Amino acid sequence: MREHGLKPPIDNQQGDTPVPLENCALDLGWGRLLFGQTFHDTEKLLTTLEGELPDRRDIAVYVRDPHVLLANAPQEIFLDPSHTFRLDLATYRSSKKAPAGFFLRRLTAQTDAEAINRIYAARGMVPVPPDFFWSKRDARSICYFVAEDEASGEILGTVTGVDHARAFNDPERGASLWCLAVDPQARHPGVGQALVRHLADYFAARGLAHLDLSVMHDNDQAISLYEKLGFARVPFFTVKRKNPINETLYTGPDMDEALNPYAKIIVREARRRGIRVEVNDAERGFFSLSQGGRTIRCRESLSELTSAVAMSLCDDKTATRKVVEGAGVHVPAQIVAGQDNGDLATFLREHGKVVVKPARGEQGRGVAVGLTSQEDIDAAIEEAGRLCDTVLVEECVEGQDLRLIVINYRLVAAAIRRPPSVVGNGSSRIRELIEAQSRRRAAATGGESHIPLDAETLRTVRQAGHDMDTVLPAGEELLVRRTANLHTGGTIHDVTDIVHPTLVEASVRAARAIDIPVTGIDLMVKAPTEADYRFIEANERPGLANHEPQPTAERFVDLLFPLSMPATARQAVTDQHTNQGAA
Repeated sequence: MREHGLKPPIDNQQGDTPVPLENCALDLGWGRLLFGQTFHDTEKLLTTLEGELPDRRDIAVYVRDPHVLLANAPQEIFLDPSHTFRLDLATYRSSKKAPAGFFLRRLTAQTDAEAINRIYAARGMVPVPPDFFWSKRDARSICYFVAEDEASGEILGTVTGVDHARAFNDPERGASLWCLAVDPQARHPGVGQALVRHLADYFAARGLAHLDLSVMHDNDQAISLYEKLGFARVPFFTVKRKNPINETLYTGPDMDEALNPYAKIIVREARRRGIRVEVNDAERGFFSLSQGGRTIRCRESLSELTSAVAMSLCDDKTATRKVVEGAGVHVPAQIVAGQDNGDLATFLREHGKVVVKPARGEQGRGVAVGLTSQEDIDAAIEEAGRLCDTVLVEECVEGQDLRLIVINYRLVAAAIRRPPSVVGNGSSRIRELIEAQSRRRAAATGGESHIPLDAETLRTVRQAGHDMDTVLPAGEELLVRRTANLHTGGTIHDVTDIVHPTLVEASVRAARAIDIPVTGIDLMVKAPTEADYRFIEANERPGLANHEPQPTAERFVDLLFPLSMPATARQAVTDQHTNQGAA
């Protein structure tokens, strides 16, 4: 019979040893079994693996030369960390002890298929369309057995068997066991063992020679059971594709719990690609990535690829401004505080509102926005002066704070950053509302964001006509800071898909002027969909975790290790470069 797109088994003309089918890929609903011994061409096996469908898990078993296969596609496939065990059915002896409280049978109803999927879901396994189970209930190469509770009729467990002789004319007349799963709520002991024995009895009765299974190398309890039943380990290897379902199998043991979110997102992406990670200082976000003899040290999104000169330019806002302005990027008017107090008074009269900030600093520290009086400006200059000797006074550009992440001189993500606000409930003081909102922001960002009760917060509240002890009316929203930095309680809202091309061009031009491969460019804009903007600053260590679901970590690792990119993505980038060059 024709099954799963395969030709029916065909014996040779002499009728002695059957001729195995070539390139056998047997569909089991959750994915395909690719029998490596039927593939005589490595490229054909790789091509077949590449045909894996979304949300499915293909498995290449009995791969003759797994090292050769991996060498041809190390970014896309991996060697499964499982052991293969074999039961010799010629010497296997059935158990004389009958199951207690349940019995074993073949799948016979649509409800059985639904119950199997329920057990799969409970065990974190890939579900199978129920119609698939039902359509294969009479298949000769695949068999499904279930354990049913004698009293309740509930399905307690399931196992799938594959007859290799039926599937591809296996000359060794083997069989294999897959998807052994027992309901975690099952009350009866020995359900899994009974299912294994039942499948072994079934295949032994059909005259098959052996029964193979794959088990995780560290599943000591299961291995002990299989060895007790007479299974012995055999040297066969399994290869799978790198996909979200298999991720935990190829990323290695978790080592990033102590890292902050900005380092963690990069480390996890690197491990997904098989890049070696060494955490040097978790508290400060230092780690090293190694692949193919190359090691790069990083501090979150700051890597060795960023030069000391580029980092110095970003650190000094006066230097940053001069460089990007020279590249044609629009910048706000600015003076240095303390050089001439007369200039400061004139500057205030000319612009009405100003921003005071230290020339060096990060995470919004010492930044005061929207100042209109000489008294407030003097106080802000004094506060910023505690962080840096040079304090800048800038025209206050009204609008929205836009952060653009530029990696390898391409825009990867864009987001509007909004300053923190609180909403009154009619009973809590503003101080209490801020403290509660700060706790929520900290919980949502892994402790990275909180609203400081500092001079900037107090000034913003007073400018709105309140003080910290004011009880804010129910439903009234109050802006509590004018800076939108995430670390001081701001929120971030993705606008990557709608950002105006002029803003993209400005961010890339600024990154090229600084000559920095990874940066967060901050612009003040009227709207992300409009071309008007002013450059605020460049950040040499932008928080990539703030921009999910945009692929910031993926593009960062692409930059560091281009060969870790999947072949298709690498080819797309090459084509893009070629097309740009031709243009």
